[in-house]
Amino acid sequence: VFEDAEECARVLADAMALKKSAAAYMHPEVGVTATDATVFGRNYFNRYSAPETEVFEDAEECARVLADAMALKKSAAAYMHPEVGVTATDATVFGRNYFNRYSAPET
Repeated sequence: VFEDAEECARVLADAMALKKSAAAYMHPEVGVTATDATVFGRNYFNRYSAPETEVFEDAEECARVLADAMALKKSAAAYMHPEVGVTATDATVFGRNYFNRYSAPET
């Protein structure tokens, strides 16, 4: 009986942890709160006395990565909110169908 109670407590603790993770996943607007002192460290790369380390090639790569991240964010938002719909602004999307026009010969 005691082992069953311990197992039940472990299962309930796992279920509560999964519920907390699911709530954090579905509501990213809530944010993260950190109270652990080891989380707040000094950043030696962004301090004022740090030497400049960014190179032109690195800046280009960073711009490419950020553009990819923005595209992925846009895709994720479209996936999570299908009710928004699709808007097409590209001129090549609105092409003429030469097979279904009225003046097309019968095939």
